[in-house]
Amino acid sequence: MQSETDEQVAIRVQQGEAEAFGELIERYQAKLSRYARKFLFETEDAADVIQDVFIKAYENIQSFDASRRFSPWIYRIAHNEFVNALKKRKASRTVFTFDIDTLVPHLTATDTADSAAMERDVRAALEAHLQNVSPKYREPLILYYLEDMDYKEISDILHIPVSTVGVRLARARRMLKDVAGTDTNLI
Repeated sequence: MQSETDEQVAIRVQQGEAEAFGELIERYQAKLSRYARKFLFETEDAADVIQDVFIKAYENIQSFDASRRFSPWIYRIAHNEFVNALKKRKASRTVFTFDIDTLVPHLTATDTADSAAMERDVRAALEAHLQNVSPKYREPLILYYLEDMDYKEISDILHIPVSTVGVRLARARRMLKDVAGTDTNLI
């Protein structure tokens, strides 16, 4: 049971209680690791980058505005570190994998045969083709479908307008549909 909000824990860290940062690590380790695996596609890189994210967050905790939500702040740090990691390895080509067990798409219909089929189509398309979507469009897909964030949270993390989040998600869905083939019923 979490008795304190993330923001309250961050304030404790800002006030010099360094060990409280461990609580934030516990709360965000799994979430950021999943985000990293989907964004970077390499588990080894993801673990190293997540460690860098927490180091940067700790070093910059004084710049966190406790009147705002902590989650978008740390996800923004993660975003920046992921982009830097992609730039560093851009020259080398890698084999990508996709862990489908963590995929939970947003389906608004009740669980019917049609929604179950649509969910299978989305999962299959993401599993097979996410690596074919550029990071600019891949990241909103990951944040929306895998991290269960709304447009506003994604907007805060990526520092783009909410309307741009919608545009990027629509384009990403279209890209997935194009690479998966026109006979696939996606999103």
